[in-house]
Amino acid sequence: MNSAEVSALIAKNPTLKASKAKLEAMEADAYVVHRSWGFGQIKRYDDATQKLVIDFKDKKGHSMDPAFCISTMEVLPAKHLLVRKETDAKKINELIADNPAQLLIETLQAYPNNAATAIEIEIVLAQVLGEEKFKKWWAAAKKLISKDARIQVPVKKTECYLIRETPVSAEDELVEQFNGTRSARRRILLAEELVDGSDKATSQKDLASVLAGLATSVQESNQLDAAERLYGAAIRDDLAKLVGSETAYEPSQASLIANQRDLPEIAEKIPVHFQSRFLELILATHPIETRDIVFGLLKVSQGKFTTECINFLVEQGHSDDLASTLTRWQTEQNLRAPVLLWIVKNRHSKKFAKLLNDLITPRLLSAVFFAIDYEALQAASARRIPLADILSEDTDLIADLLSTADPETARDLANTLMLNQGFEELTKKSLLARFIKIFPKIQSLVAADAESKEEQLLVSRASYEAKRAEYESIVSKEIPENSKAIATAREHGDLKENSEYKMAKQDQQVLMGKKTLLEKDLGRARITDFKEASNEQVSVGSIVTVRAGSGQTTYTLLGVWDGNPDKNILSYKTPMGAALLGKKVGDTVKVKTGTSEDSYAIVSIARYVDSL
Repeated sequence: MNSAEVSALIAKNPTLKASKAKLEAMEADAYVVHRSWGFGQIKRYDDATQKLVIDFKDKKGHSMDPAFCISTMEVLPAKHLLVRKETDAKKINELIADNPAQLLIETLQAYPNNAATAIEIEIVLAQVLGEEKFKKWWAAAKKLISKDARIQVPVKKTECYLIRETPVSAEDELVEQFNGTRSARRRILLAEELVDGSDKATSQKDLASVLAGLATSVQESNQLDAAERLYGAAIRDDLAKLVGSETAYEPSQASLIANQRDLPEIAEKIPVHFQSRFLELILATHPIETRDIVFGLLKVSQGKFTTECINFLVEQGHSDDLASTLTRWQTEQNLRAPVLLWIVKNRHSKKFAKLLNDLITPRLLSAVFFAIDYEALQAASARRIPLADILSEDTDLIADLLSTADPETARDLANTLMLNQGFEELTKKSLLARFIKIFPKIQSLVAADAESKEEQLLVSRASYEAKRAEYESIVSKEIPENSKAIATAREHGDLKENSEYKMAKQDQQVLMGKKTLLEKDLGRARITDFKEASNEQVSVGSIVTVRAGSGQTTYTLLGVWDGNPDKNILSYKTPMGAALLGKKVGDTVKVKTGTSEDSYAIVSIARYVDSL
């Protein structure tokens, strides 16, 4: 728009006078970014309609009211990266590929004071590269940018990238950031970067200053937990070696792990790249107890630390102990998901195949199913379960674990799979096909089970968790205790005359029956919050007042495991609950109890959730 066109527009709409400069910037061939339409180029101003004609990526020749564009559209300067992507694409593509730091500098030069927030920069670069390519490129580019002496890198996304007036080395910038923060956690990370990237350009004076500050933070800060303090002490000692300091700093790394009871919590939180050093530190601090300590840590380990513990035990000559311990944990049903995952991943490795050979049995598959089910039920969201993923992805795993199974064991495991909460239905069918390939008869057995499968059970979360706790107690406590009782009784001699053995075996049958029933019930359960209940008719989650004769009684109809007669809470599966379902106010229901039959008239219906 030229001056005359802008003046005519303002004369017609005087409120636009304050935006005169913005309107004059909306000239032909200028590039713009619109809040809704994105990047585009103004082609012309149509004086007849008094509208701008703009070519957007997905909408060519789009007419827009300039008054509307004032608050929704930004005219970009010629140096803006989005503009240069259009006008000088070859140069920009070269910078993207070969010189990300220079690309950022030229991007910043289009902003006032050569500064822009990390959020602004990432939005622009994502538009230039495309969202899919940007994430991977930016992860690598930031490492190069952080080493460029011309650029000040922000700590937070809300802070600015800016071009320095005087270039500063990456090491000097780290020292500057260290001195500018009082956060002990931030100081540890910055000191670590100095240790990893230090060279002769970093003055010993600066490093000594950082060492003194870090030592104070590790010793005095109340921000740090035990794992962070230990890691900070390790970085402090690495920095001391770099400086050549012989000072014995406190607390020492050894003193921080002197109490063995603290080790599992520390191990859970230490950085992954510090895990092997942590184990070496345990060896140096607890040379006699190291073996038992590491086995204890392995039992509750997570992720990569599981592998670190096992490699450490093997390197220390404890391979036989490792094999026997894993077998014992399997018998006691104490193999947790991370250790199970390591076992199945390494069952064919040259280093561990012999050690793991005796573990690759149907019993291990049962442990895998239990661990997957447990993790699925504990998860707050639909997060991925690594053990379930490998069972699906490793097409040989089920065959390996079933190699010594008999048909009855395979059928039981197949049914356990079908009740498992950790798999989607399609995945279950895919895994079941691998069972059927080895044991064809399972198909008819599972089909029969599927045909007889009852409808879902509606349950409250509290009652579900109580049932789940009962199941876990049976599986993790009562069955292992019973197995030990059977083993002890067996040692007493002749099994035919051994009453203790017979009683223990009877208890085993009862426990296994409970376990199977609970598995089926838990598999059929659907947790509800009772919010689907209405005031129109009786449903699960209703409060119902009924009249029998001259008296009235109020019942609350809840899940199948929520019954509490003392509080007039009924399971919807009771005769009274089942009779009330679907009825409306004014209806009469008859409930048969023993040889008598009573009539109840429904007086009112309310929602249980509204009473909470």
